[in-house]
Amino acid sequence: MENIRPIRTEDDYDWAIAEVTRYFENEPAPGTPDADRFVLLTDIIEAYEDKHYPIKAPDPVSLIADYLERTGKKQAALAEIIGSKSRASEIMNRKRALNIAQVHAISAAWKLPADELVKPYHLDGEA
Repeated sequence: MENIRPIRTEDDYDWAIAEVTRYFENEPAPGTPDADRFVLLTDIIEAYEDKHYPIKAPDPVSLIADYLERTGKKQAALAEIIGSKSRASEIMNRKRALNIAQVHAISAAWKLPADELVKPYHLDGEA
């Protein structure tokens, strides 16, 4: 394979990004050596980014807040699902944790992954 090497430094990373960028401008045909090189470059870039620039999954409250923002909904939409404006406010202000019934209701209504909504998170006032 032509000129493929591990990414160990930021300079290596910059080189790999420059190399893979040209394939976005002129996509290689599947099954060709250039297509194989493209796959290898993207794999080593992804491995380097996962190690050096990990992206943390949002906690449940951040996930809900992001969903509300992306969909243009207000906190009142959460209140409709869980049945209480004050409870929605407590959850969004990290005063109260989601319970399992709320997790199921939110997941069913908004198709958010329940496994992400049940993850532990800190409430205000906790150490």
